Amino acid sequence: MKFVEWSMQGTEFVNCNCAFGCPCQFQGLPTYGNCCAYGFVQIDRGRFGEVPLDGLRWGILAAWPGAVHEGNGTFQSIIDERADAKQRTAIEAVSHGKETEPGTLIWQVFSTTVTKFLPTLYKPIELTIDLKARSAQVDVPGVIEGRGASIRNDVSGKDVPTRIIMPAGFEFHEAEFISGTGRTANGGIKLAFDGTHAHLACVHWTTHGVVHGAS
Repeated sequence: MKFVEWSMQGTEFVNCNCAFGCPCQFQGLPTYGNCCAYGFVQIDRGRFGEVPLDGLRWGILAAWPGAVHEGNGTFQSIIDERADAKQRTAIEAVSHGKETEPGTLIWQVFSTTVTKFLPTLYKPIELTIDLKARSAQVDVPGVIEGRGASIRNDVSGKDVPTRIIMPAGFEFHEAEFISGTGRTANGGIKLAFDGTHAHLACVHWTTHGVVHGAS
């Protein structure tokens, strides 16, 4: 099967309901028995076929009643309102796991576990990711507010830098684990996190999966 050739390079901020580290990263079951998350991406350089995607942002809200691999998930894409019609179609396709080699990328893997795709939203997305400071901030008016900051030692109050490398990962090659908070305003996916797992990563995604060693 021939796919549209596409690529995205940039940074992502993801926050889920699990404890720091997120058991899902290590083939374990979610901390509280179910999985829900939001994630947002800043595209620095990207294209979908001949459609340029540089500078655009997008994200997702997602929830599963149990572990992700058990299925029956609900998913919603949020795309930068600055994107034109072709760019919107392209980003939605990627976020829904289309035009991607099976099993190679998180969005395609997620798509096989989702039974309900809510209508895509087109909104202004304010997104700031500071990898060096291990911090992030996302605001989508009327949809979600999220923050990320370094994990801190409960006794000393000092930062606890935590990094993971996954040479065969289908989301990222390397990520910084941090603490996240987030809350949706309304809509079909309710999220409310306070000091739960989050991560920041430089990503390079393509039709054929993660380009490892991207920075």
